[in-house]
Amino acid sequence: MERVLVLTRHGQSAFNRQNLFTGWRDPDLTERGIAEAEAAGRLLKREGLSFDVAFTSGLVRAQHTAALMLDAMELTGIPVVRDIALNERDYGDLAGLDKDEARKRWGDEQVHQWRRSYEVRPPGGESLKDTVARVLPFYVTAILPRVMRGERVLVAAHGNSLRALVMVLDRLDSDAVATLEIKTGEPLVYRLAADTTVAEKRVLPRDDAGG
Repeated sequence: MERVLVLTRHGQSAFNRQNLFTGWRDPDLTERGIAEAEAAGRLLKREGLSFDVAFTSGLVRAQHTAALMLDAMELTGIPVVRDIALNERDYGDLAGLDKDEARKRWGDEQVHQWRRSYEVRPPGGESLKDTVARVLPFYVTAILPRVMRGERVLVAAHGNSLRALVMVLDRLDSDAVATLEIKTGEPLVYRLAADTTVAEKRVLPRDDAGG
């Protein structure tokens, strides 16, 4: 039994390109983001991977990424589960603001705390700790049981919702997760042991077509 779980951050979005805080705002992928998603699918297919089910968030950039990846893998008929539990971290009042302008307004250190710390919430938004509290129960109840049954599972989601999952899978503490970066369109391939811990992890670097 393989117990395969693949996590992939969505391709570049319009807000990523414009250096804006995104959160629960709902921009679609850029041309580069589309290329990243398609390349991720091709890369997984070349690795001999396939999927029985895909999970994604309630936001279009993740849904579009999942669809493009599955199309590239010729897996358009598999079930796709969409749930807001996998949404990006809610940046609250920062959503839609330019990151450089935010640094000018509140200072580098404050913005860094909002973006990278584990417990500090941006005004009106979620901390990473809050995001973990939202993502982890969904993982335990909806995703993990399918992996443990031997289904091959793809999760196409967001930088911070995936940081929450990687924190749990890789057993990272709050200091380690603060420096964790997950690149757009770069698959993380996990194989789980019978006790649900990680038996193997591989990062599949994006090819040139993925940017």
